[in-house]
Amino acid sequence: MTTEPSKAPPLYPKTHLLAASGIAALLSLALLVFPSSDVEAKKTTLSLELESPAEQLTQDQDAADAVQATNESTASPFAQIENSAEDTQETAQTAPVAAPEPAQAQAPVTASAPAAEEKKAETHREVIVGKGDTLSTLFAKVGLPTTSVHELLASNKQAKQFSQLKHGQKLEFELSPDGQLTNLHSKLNDLESISLTRNDKGYTFNRTTAKPTVRSAYVHGVINNSLSQSAARAGLSHSLAMDMASVFGYDVDFAQDIRQGDEFDVIYEQKVVNGKAVGNGPILSARFTNRGKTYTAVRYTNKQGNSSYYTADGNSMRKAFIRTPVDFARISSKFSMGRKHPILNKIRAHKGVDYAAPRGTPIKAAGDGKVLLAGRRGGYGNTVIIQHGATYTTLYGHMQGFAKGVKTGGAVKQGQVIGYIGTTGLSTGPHLHYEFQVNGVHVDPLGQKVAMADPISKGERARFLAQSQPLMARMDQEKSTMLASKR
Repeated sequence: MTTEPSKAPPLYPKTHLLAASGIAALLSLALLVFPSSDVEAKKTTLSLELESPAEQLTQDQDAADAVQATNESTASPFAQIENSAEDTQETAQTAPVAAPEPAQAQAPVTASAPAAEEKKAETHREVIVGKGDTLSTLFAKVGLPTTSVHELLASNKQAKQFSQLKHGQKLEFELSPDGQLTNLHSKLNDLESISLTRNDKGYTFNRTTAKPTVRSAYVHGVINNSLSQSAARAGLSHSLAMDMASVFGYDVDFAQDIRQGDEFDVIYEQKVVNGKAVGNGPILSARFTNRGKTYTAVRYTNKQGNSSYYTADGNSMRKAFIRTPVDFARISSKFSMGRKHPILNKIRAHKGVDYAAPRGTPIKAAGDGKVLLAGRRGGYGNTVIIQHGATYTTLYGHMQGFAKGVKTGGAVKQGQVIGYIGTTGLSTGPHLHYEFQVNGVHVDPLGQKVAMADPISKGERARFLAQSQPLMARMDQEKSTMLASKR
């Protein structure tokens, strides 16, 4: 009988056998080092039975990836970032902790910046004065007792300025760690601030005044309705609009001469602090076009320190009398020898001009002079009469009241406020009755021609032109640039 040789078991490539041995070794090592349920699960699912070379290579790579993923998830300090709080706590209790290598040691976390901010928030408080607030209520808002208010006010005479509160005013408190007031500060306006600082003897008061930078500014405007509204629309403040009316008041009657389409250009001083305009100085130069005629004015301070306004060629803008004693008023009744009186209801000469304006509107002296009367006078009501030299006299009737310092026998300057529009005496509404006399004879103030004041002296003319010509050139340039930008 012939014996057939036994069938040898199938041989696998040597590389496959080595790979299988390596996988087995790695799995054994993983089971020893990481005895977790996840690894146990991987142990049961991975198969060492290789059915073909291609399938074996695929399983080899999958196994290597699984081991690498297992090692990385355990060793990386960021592997559990997305876990829930409970999972993180459980992992911390069960997973082994490895000492960090020196190169990977984390720097200690400091909280100096947040701590500094927290300390500042604890010691600095700010409150805004509201309706009905007092210093006591403001102290209470920051946790200070009423006794602190009394202590502060009694420590320094000037401390009482903190009790003169205005709505919207901000008070800044600095408190010590134990809650004691160490500094109180408040800004009064754009230029001034006050503060109280605690010391061994109480509080020291300090007032700080910022010094503004002075620069020149330019505005241009066109009259569409009233001068005040047109000036505001152009960016010119009310006070500067009043100054402009005073500068040109000798030539332009702002009560009746203003027309739609009139124009003005103004260069003025502007006070600036930290880039913010905080106030205005005087008008440096101005130009006003009324009914097609242009008037120009330049401010000039002579060698003696006296300032006045002159035309561009050096003639004085100032005349013996201003045209209108009330700015922006409306003429309600003109000079007439045969007017019917509105109250007496009979023909009676109206020997002056009536300027209607809101009650309380300032009234200015038409020229320098001596006050002959500042008191009551019959149907004129409260009246001021001024003697201007030996020739001229002006009268201002129906006043609501007199300005401070104006009294019989006193002196007044041209443009000085002498009283306020009212309706005293025989009057149907608030207005000024203004009369002008020449040698005791009533004349029409609107038709009266007055002489000009002295021009620039020959000795100062060159100095004046050196100041006026650049201002005139700038107004021309600014206006041209502005009009070109609007095209």
